[in-house]
Amino acid sequence: MNSVTPIDCLIDNLIKKNAAFACWFQPSSDSPQLIAGSQDDILFPESIQQLSRVRGFVFAPFKISNHAPVIALQPAIHLKGYDQIQAFDPGILTSAPFRQKAKAPCISTNFQDYLVCVNHAIEQIHAAQFSKVIVSRRICKEKKNESMGRLFLGMHDVNPGVFVFVVNLPKAGLWMGATPELLFRSDGRHAQTVSLAATQSRRPDGRYCWFTKEIEEQAFVSRYTLDVLHRFGFSSYQTKGPQDLETATVAHLKTSFFFSGEQIQDRLGEFVEQLCPTPAVCGLPKVEADQFIQAFEPHDRRYYTGFLGPWRLEQNGTDVYVNLRSMEIEDSQYVLYTGGGITARSDPEQEWEETTQKSRTLLNAIEALQEQA
Repeated sequence: MNSVTPIDCLIDNLIKKNAAFACWFQPSSDSPQLIAGSQDDILFPESIQQLSRVRGFVFAPFKISNHAPVIALQPAIHLKGYDQIQAFDPGILTSAPFRQKAKAPCISTNFQDYLVCVNHAIEQIHAAQFSKVIVSRRICKEKKNESMGRLFLGMHDVNPGVFVFVVNLPKAGLWMGATPELLFRSDGRHAQTVSLAATQSRRPDGRYCWFTKEIEEQAFVSRYTLDVLHRFGFSSYQTKGPQDLETATVAHLKTSFFFSGEQIQDRLGEFVEQLCPTPAVCGLPKVEADQFIQAFEPHDRRYYTGFLGPWRLEQNGTDVYVNLRSMEIEDSQYVLYTGGGITARSDPEQEWEETTQKSRTLLNAIEALQEQA
């Protein structure tokens, strides 16, 4: 009988071994899942559309490139629940661990540079180049000797209602996050997507007053989602919302869309490819907003604002999330990514404060763990 290894220690061992794995909690679940595999279990599809026949855990970037490809880890080992995961022996992973290239130290985006970029975006919106664009920034924080397994579990403890994950994959590296935004869910018969946008600090009383800028920002995403549904021939669907969605530190506006999964069961990759990047993480129109991001954001987003999650894993069930509230973990530092939706009504300094508030999801968990050391 295998000995039992606490899940935080197991995750630390997998990271030390530099094994390919993903571990996650579904929203409102206390039962973790883990996929691990060897080199032969890793696929690099050339496009999201090619995911239609893939099974496993998918990790996709904001923009596909040679250094940030779509990655699918097939379920050679798929464990559910603490008992199964803690009994797992990582020594059975036979392939040699992959190596990550050394990177230059991260530099945090400073206040003035972010405001310049946001002001330029607002000018472009007034010039009718696009109606909305997401401008992101990076926050770099020193990494000490804290356990990544404990950090992962701690993030779940304070963010139980969102998708909490830790992923270590070749070409991507080590990532961790707690994202509230469902991109696409299907059990084969029924499917769901959401439009999530607008942000306020979480209120203890749960009473939110949404302003015109925030309502418009969320409406952009909803209209785009409806356009995708129409493109795939959906004449019948149900909606719920807009309604408040609370996370540990902030609240958003969310509208849910429910439709037939059977109609697109053989076209999942094509459907998700049309959905993402959504206006919630890129902008609208998508092409023009993306051109602005490529030209004026000073950093490469890599997998931030891409998507991830189990894909056709059980009974063809798919449950993938937008890669938000996430960070890339390097040897000596955390590289946090955070962004905000810019519209004609945006106030640059308020946008900076919003991105700061969003970053607290990760920073609070890191600082709480470091204070315990």
